[in-house]
Amino acid sequence: MNGGNESTVSEFVLLGLFRSQNLQVLLFVIFLILYLLILSGNIVIMILITIDRHLHSPMYFLLANLSFVDIWLSSVTTPKMVIDFLREHKTISFEGCMSQVFFAHCIAAGEMVLLLVMAYDRYVAICKPLHYFTIMNLKRCTGLVLTSWTVGFVHALSQLVAVLQLPLCGPLEIDSFFCDMPLVIKLACTDSHDLDILMNADCGIVVVSCFIMLLISYTYILITVRRSSKAGASKALSTCTAHITVVMLLFLPCIFIYVWPLNITWLDKFLAVFYSVVTPLLNPAIYTLRNKEIKNALKRFKSYVMNHKVNT
Repeated sequence: MNGGNESTVSEFVLLGLFRSQNLQVLLFVIFLILYLLILSGNIVIMILITIDRHLHSPMYFLLANLSFVDIWLSSVTTPKMVIDFLREHKTISFEGCMSQVFFAHCIAAGEMVLLLVMAYDRYVAICKPLHYFTIMNLKRCTGLVLTSWTVGFVHALSQLVAVLQLPLCGPLEIDSFFCDMPLVIKLACTDSHDLDILMNADCGIVVVSCFIMLLISYTYILITVRRSSKAGASKALSTCTAHITVVMLLFLPCIFIYVWPLNITWLDKFLAVFYSVVTPLLNPAIYTLRNKEIKNALKRFKSYVMNHKVNT
């Protein structure tokens, strides 16, 4: 592939997180451990919510789905990044690159809508407690989760269709650890200004609209909490604080990458690592450390395992 000439694309070269070869083994160990923690932490939450009848409520049903989404959000990019730390020549096939573009946007957009659904769940629980189980029944919760996946799929498909129509020119080097829409657009042979605007607008519809609705929802919830009883307010405030923390961890990096890009390479890499690795890692910790029901369920699970070992 000659620089500047349009050609049939078979693969892309990934320049990686850092170019220093001295850091590769250390980064391999660090990110492998982080990825294993992401898998184990989120799987434990899913198992606890599934087997513990005390956690069979709408809020924990949605939390289990969030853990499921977090596993996939990290798995789109992290395993490839970890393997590439041990490779001198980092490449990804055209199909693999387009898969990363599609699934990264599908899962991230789906998680944003899911967080909005979780905010709605807390709104109903706090502002309409007597009607909570009537409104947030299993059928409605399932429908809302499916809606989040549908929004993510439609958003990602629109991104994929746009990038597939681009004529690409060599050298096909992507200065990151994975394929992402803004980075692939930079490889276009033609003026990509209009496509940049389209991408920012498309992402903005999902990211900014969800973010604004989340801020409004939690502001209304917090105002309602302040007027309620002290005991109930403390528990509700703790739950909402955890939710707001998760929202900030996911939305702020995405806003500065896709909606209001700063176009600073090292910062874009940092933000990408943050929402694809740090956020899925911190979500289980945030919910576990601040949630008594999850802590109690974990104790019951440990007790069950220990008793089972003694009996056998």
